[in-house]
Amino acid sequence: MEGKAAVTTSTEHGDGEASKTAARTVVSGSSRGGAASRALSVADLILRVVAVVAIVDSAIAMGTTNQTLPFFTQFLRFKAQYSDLPTLTLFAVANSAVTAYLVLSIPLSVVHIIRSRASYSRLVLIFLDSVMLALVAAVASASAAIVYLAHKGNVRANWFAVCQQFDSFCERISGPLIGSFAAMAVLLLLVLLSAAALARR
Repeated sequence: MEGKAAVTTSTEHGDGEASKTAARTVVSGSSRGGAASRALSVADLILRVVAVVAIVDSAIAMGTTNQTLPFFTQFLRFKAQYSDLPTLTLFAVANSAVTAYLVLSIPLSVVHIIRSRASYSRLVLIFLDSVMLALVAAVASASAAIVYLAHKGNVRANWFAVCQQFDSFCERISGPLIGSFAAMAVLLLLVLLSAAALARR
Protein backbone atom coordinates (compact mmCIF):
# COMPACT_ATOMS: atom_id res chain seq x y z
CA MET A 1 0.00 0.00 0.00
CA GLU A 2 2.77 2.37 0.90
CA GLY A 3 4.48 1.58 -2.40
CA LYS A 4 1.32 2.35 -4.34
CA ALA A 5 0.91 5.63 -2.48
CA ALA A 6 4.48 6.59 -3.30
CA VAL A 7 3.93 5.84 -6.98
CA THR A 8 0.72 7.88 -7.01
CA THR A 9 2.42 10.82 -5.31
CA SER A 10 5.28 10.69 -7.77
CA THR A 11 2.87 10.60 -10.70
CA GLU A 12 0.90 13.57 -9.40
CA HIS A 13 4.13 15.47 -8.84
CA GLY A 14 5.20 14.74 -12.41
CA ASP A 15 1.82 15.85 -13.79
CA GLY A 16 2.07 19.07 -11.78
CA GLU A 17 5.50 19.86 -13.16
CA ALA A 18 4.31 19.14 -16.70
CA SER A 19 1.33 21.47 -16.22
CA LYS A 20 3.59 24.26 -14.92
CA THR A 21 5.97 23.82 -17.85
CA ALA A 22 3.09 23.94 -20.33
CA ALA A 23 1.70 27.06 -18.64
CA ARG A 24 5.10 28.76 -18.80
CA THR A 25 5.37 27.87 -22.49
CA VAL A 26 1.93 29.34 -23.24
CA VAL A 27 2.71 32.54 -21.31
CA SER A 28 6.08 32.87 -23.05
CA GLY A 29 4.50 32.37 -26.48
CA SER A 30 1.75 34.87 -25.70
CA SER A 31 4.35 37.41 -24.54
CA ARG A 32 6.36 37.01 -27.73
CA GLY A 33 3.21 37.33 -29.83
CA GLY A 34 2.20 40.51 -28.00
CA ALA A 35 5.66 42.02 -28.48
CA ALA A 36 5.57 41.22 -32.20
CA SER A 37 2.10 42.77 -32.58
CA ARG A 38 3.26 45.85 -30.69
CA ALA A 39 6.29 46.18 -32.98
CA LEU A 40 4.01 45.96 -36.02
CA SER A 41 1.79 48.67 -34.49
CA VAL A 42 4.79 50.96 -33.96
CA ALA A 43 5.84 50.42 -37.58
CA ASP A 44 2.24 51.19 -38.62
CA LEU A 45 2.33 54.51 -36.75
CA ILE A 46 5.67 55.51 -38.28
CA LEU A 47 4.48 54.67 -41.80
CA ARG A 48 1.31 56.71 -41.32
CA VAL A 49 3.36 59.76 -40.35
CA VAL A 50 5.61 59.22 -43.40
CA ALA A 51 2.54 58.92 -45.64
CA VAL A 52 1.07 62.14 -44.23
CA VAL A 53 4.28 64.04 -44.96
CA ALA A 54 4.54 62.67 -48.51
CA ILE A 55 0.94 63.20 -49.53
CA VAL A 56 0.38 66.60 -47.90
CA ASP A 57 3.51 67.84 -49.67
CA SER A 58 2.08 66.57 -52.96
CA ALA A 59 -1.28 68.25 -52.36
CA ILE A 60 0.29 71.60 -51.45
CA ALA A 61 2.74 71.53 -54.35
CA MET A 62 -0.01 70.76 -56.85
CA GLY A 63 -2.45 73.26 -55.35
CA THR A 64 0.04 76.14 -55.63
CA THR A 65 1.23 75.42 -59.17
CA ASN A 66 0.90 78.21 -61.74
CA GLN A 67 3.00 80.09 -64.27
CA THR A 68 2.38 83.31 -66.18
CA LEU A 69 4.01 84.14 -69.52
CA PRO A 70 4.11 87.67 -71.01
CA PHE A 71 2.97 87.89 -74.64
CA PHE A 72 4.26 90.88 -76.61
CA THR A 73 3.26 93.38 -73.92
CA GLN A 74 2.86 93.32 -70.17
CA PHE A 75 -0.89 93.80 -70.60
CA LEU A 76 -1.39 90.55 -72.51
CA ARG A 77 -0.33 87.43 -70.67
CA PHE A 78 -0.84 83.69 -70.81
CA LYS A 79 -1.34 81.91 -67.52
CA ALA A 80 -1.32 78.21 -66.71
CA GLN A 81 -2.45 76.81 -63.37
CA TYR A 82 -3.38 73.40 -62.04
CA SER A 83 -7.12 74.23 -61.95
CA ASP A 84 -7.11 74.53 -65.74
CA LEU A 85 -6.89 70.74 -65.85
CA PRO A 86 -9.75 68.93 -64.02
CA THR A 87 -7.59 65.84 -63.45
CA LEU A 88 -5.00 67.86 -61.55
CA THR A 89 -7.76 69.53 -59.54
CA LEU A 90 -9.06 66.08 -58.61
CA PHE A 91 -5.49 65.10 -57.71
CA ALA A 92 -5.19 67.97 -55.23
CA VAL A 93 -8.63 67.33 -53.71
CA ALA A 94 -8.12 63.55 -53.41
CA ASN A 95 -4.69 63.95 -51.83
CA SER A 96 -6.14 66.41 -49.33
CA ALA A 97 -8.88 63.91 -48.44
CA VAL A 98 -6.36 61.09 -47.99
CA THR A 99 -4.23 63.38 -45.82
CA ALA A 100 -7.22 64.09 -43.57
CA TYR A 101 -7.95 60.37 -43.29
CA LEU A 102 -4.35 59.50 -42.39
CA VAL A 103 -4.23 62.20 -39.71
CA LEU A 104 -7.48 60.91 -38.20
CA SER A 105 -6.20 57.32 -38.28
CA ILE A 106 -3.06 58.11 -36.26
CA PRO A 107 -4.84 58.03 -32.84
CA LEU A 108 -6.23 54.59 -33.70
CA SER A 109 -2.73 53.45 -34.57
CA VAL A 110 -1.58 54.65 -31.13
CA VAL A 111 -4.40 52.63 -29.53
CA HIS A 112 -3.09 49.53 -31.30
CA ILE A 113 0.31 50.05 -29.68
CA ILE A 114 -1.33 50.12 -26.25
CA ARG A 115 -3.84 47.34 -26.99
CA SER A 116 -1.99 45.07 -29.37
CA ARG A 117 -4.76 42.44 -29.41
CA ALA A 118 -7.42 44.74 -30.89
CA SER A 119 -8.86 43.10 -33.99
CA TYR A 120 -12.05 44.86 -35.13
CA SER A 121 -10.35 48.25 -35.39
CA ARG A 122 -7.57 46.66 -37.44
CA LEU A 123 -10.16 45.25 -39.84
CA VAL A 124 -11.64 48.74 -40.19
CA LEU A 125 -8.19 50.19 -40.91
CA ILE A 126 -7.47 47.50 -43.51
CA PHE A 127 -10.71 48.35 -45.32
CA LEU A 128 -10.22 52.14 -45.18
CA ASP A 129 -6.52 51.92 -46.06
CA SER A 130 -7.46 49.82 -49.10
CA VAL A 131 -10.03 52.42 -50.19
CA MET A 132 -7.48 55.23 -49.80
CA LEU A 133 -4.90 53.16 -51.68
CA ALA A 134 -7.31 52.72 -54.59
CA LEU A 135 -8.12 56.45 -54.58
CA VAL A 136 -4.47 57.53 -54.57
CA ALA A 137 -3.59 55.00 -57.28
CA ALA A 138 -6.44 56.22 -59.50
CA VAL A 139 -5.71 59.95 -59.26
CA ALA A 140 -1.93 59.50 -59.44
CA SER A 141 -2.20 57.34 -62.57
CA ALA A 142 -4.63 59.72 -64.27
CA SER A 143 -2.47 62.72 -63.39
CA ALA A 144 0.64 60.94 -64.67
CA ALA A 145 -1.10 60.53 -68.05
CA ILE A 146 -1.95 64.25 -68.15
CA VAL A 147 1.60 65.23 -67.21
CA TYR A 148 2.94 62.95 -69.94
CA LEU A 149 0.70 64.66 -72.51
CA ALA A 150 1.84 68.06 -71.24
CA HIS A 151 5.45 67.03 -71.83
CA LYS A 152 5.07 65.04 -75.05
CA GLY A 153 1.74 66.06 -76.54
CA ASN A 154 -0.20 63.92 -79.02
CA VAL A 155 0.21 64.73 -82.70
CA ARG A 156 -2.69 62.54 -83.83
CA ALA A 157 -5.10 64.28 -81.45
CA ASN A 158 -3.57 67.73 -82.18
CA TRP A 159 -2.60 68.12 -78.54
CA PHE A 160 0.54 70.19 -78.37
CA ALA A 161 3.22 69.85 -75.70
CA VAL A 162 2.67 72.90 -73.49
CA CYS A 163 5.87 72.26 -71.54
CA GLN A 164 7.90 73.90 -74.30
CA GLN A 165 6.44 77.22 -73.16
CA PHE A 166 5.37 76.53 -69.56
CA ASP A 167 8.52 74.73 -68.42
CA SER A 168 8.27 75.82 -64.77
CA PHE A 169 4.61 74.79 -64.63
CA CYS A 170 5.44 71.33 -65.94
CA GLU A 171 8.23 70.86 -63.42
CA ARG A 172 5.85 71.77 -60.60
CA ILE A 173 3.12 69.35 -61.70
CA SER A 174 5.62 66.51 -62.17
CA GLY A 175 7.05 66.68 -58.64
CA PRO A 176 3.84 65.94 -56.70
CA LEU A 177 3.43 62.67 -58.60
CA ILE A 178 6.55 61.31 -56.88
CA GLY A 179 5.15 61.99 -53.42
CA SER A 180 1.79 60.54 -54.39
CA PHE A 181 3.28 57.29 -55.69
CA ALA A 182 5.44 57.09 -52.56
CA ALA A 183 2.32 57.47 -50.41
CA MET A 184 0.67 54.74 -52.47
CA ALA A 185 3.53 52.37 -51.64
CA VAL A 186 3.28 53.26 -47.94
CA LEU A 187 -0.48 52.62 -47.94
CA LEU A 188 0.14 49.20 -49.45
CA LEU A 189 2.63 48.46 -46.66
CA LEU A 190 0.07 49.60 -44.08
CA VAL A 191 -2.49 47.12 -45.42
CA LEU A 192 0.09 44.33 -45.30
CA LEU A 193 1.18 45.25 -41.75
CA SER A 194 -2.39 45.25 -40.46
CA ALA A 195 -3.01 41.89 -42.13
CA ALA A 196 0.18 40.49 -40.57
CA ALA A 197 -0.84 41.76 -37.12
CA LEU A 198 -4.22 40.05 -37.46
CA ALA A 199 -2.62 36.83 -38.66
CA ARG A 200 -0.47 36.64 -35.51
CA ARG A 201 -3.51 36.56 -33.22
